[in-house]
Amino acid sequence: MINFITDYKNRYFIRLWWAQLISQFGNRLNQMALIGLIAEQTKSSAMDLAILLAFTIIPVFIVSPIAGVYVDRWNHRQTLFVCDIVRSFLVVCICLTRLMTDSMLPIYVLVFLIFCFSRFHVPAKMSIIPDLVPKEHLLTANSLITTTGMIAFVLGCSAGGLLVDRVGAQGGFIGDAITFFLSGLLIMSIKKDFNLQLDRKKILSKGKEFIRIEKSVIAEIKEGLQYLTSKKEIRFVINMLFILLAAAGAIYVVIIIFIQQAFHSVTKDLGVLAVFLGIGLFLGVLGYGRVGKQVVWYKTIFYCLILGGLMINIFALVVDRNPNLILAASLALILGLVVGPIFIASNTIVHLVSNESMRGKVFTALEIVIHFSFLVAMLISSWLINYVPPVRILVAVGILFALIGLLGLIRYRDGGDLVIEEKKI
Repeated sequence: MINFITDYKNRYFIRLWWAQLISQFGNRLNQMALIGLIAEQTKSSAMDLAILLAFTIIPVFIVSPIAGVYVDRWNHRQTLFVCDIVRSFLVVCICLTRLMTDSMLPIYVLVFLIFCFSRFHVPAKMSIIPDLVPKEHLLTANSLITTTGMIAFVLGCSAGGLLVDRVGAQGGFIGDAITFFLSGLLIMSIKKDFNLQLDRKKILSKGKEFIRIEKSVIAEIKEGLQYLTSKKEIRFVINMLFILLAAAGAIYVVIIIFIQQAFHSVTKDLGVLAVFLGIGLFLGVLGYGRVGKQVVWYKTIFYCLILGGLMINIFALVVDRNPNLILAASLALILGLVVGPIFIASNTIVHLVSNESMRGKVFTALEIVIHFSFLVAMLISSWLINYVPPVRILVAVGILFALIGLLGLIRYRDGGDLVIEEKKI
């Protein structure tokens, strides 16, 4: 790994890596700033927070299905640069908007636009990697990019939580704008022959190309959704991820409000707990990668659902009675540890049973399905919190989580129709 980083031939990839570390660090600052913004504007209203977060998810349904198709037609470096610079400008506009009006409507629009550009940024980032490193270094490069996201999550949540708690949401937005701008500069320096052509005709042609959603694109999306329902193993994964993301959506806003009330802070303690949850997810993924082949894939999912449900209950009840940050952080770490393997097992089984030509469509369609479950559950629980204490909602979700895992183990104790050629992954 050290040799890869210090190899002069990989210098352009290393610039991309730094750009992503800075940019994703800014994403976490932005997340904490949005939470802080709602606390300042609406006194931590659950529904207002849910509505704001919904505008970060809606682009998944509108933009994601076509983003990959169009990114493949565009220059990847230019796409990354434009996405970073435009996002930096839009975040600055949030700061200016807050100075001019108390209305949340323009902020909703700006947040929506920021995350629309983010949907183009992700496939462009993944697509440019093979252009920057030799084929034999692709695995190392992808590992570094994945690690970058986890490092940025940990650093961004901790720094963002403290920054917003000390100087308010405005400070978080300013920090986010700076990180996007720096990331854009690094992207621009990837190659000396980088030439961003911003002539009027090309801009208009790109705009028309984006607006014109061709029938072939719609057909590909439809084909992906049909393929999802044709494979029993993929249907199973959809059901499990739908449940998992619905549970995550149901507790996302609720647990933010719960932590704010328990620790009497807006983002400081929330950031610390997010860091430990992220560390737990990382360790869970890492551990499962080493020992996962010893456990049948569908049993891994059910065991993790049971343990995840129990940990949600323990976390809610313990923190409600004794809001100790060290204890809560330890429980958050364990929660991440037991839930992390679900995503690895699910993604791997999709890889195993999907045709190579269909994987892109399958993962795009899968992303739409799971984000839909997350969004609907988040809005419902945010309305419900007006009538039910947060701790009770968390306990109810935890119990449901564990029951689904237990029933799954009973239903599929012999594998049933989920037995495939490779039982273990």
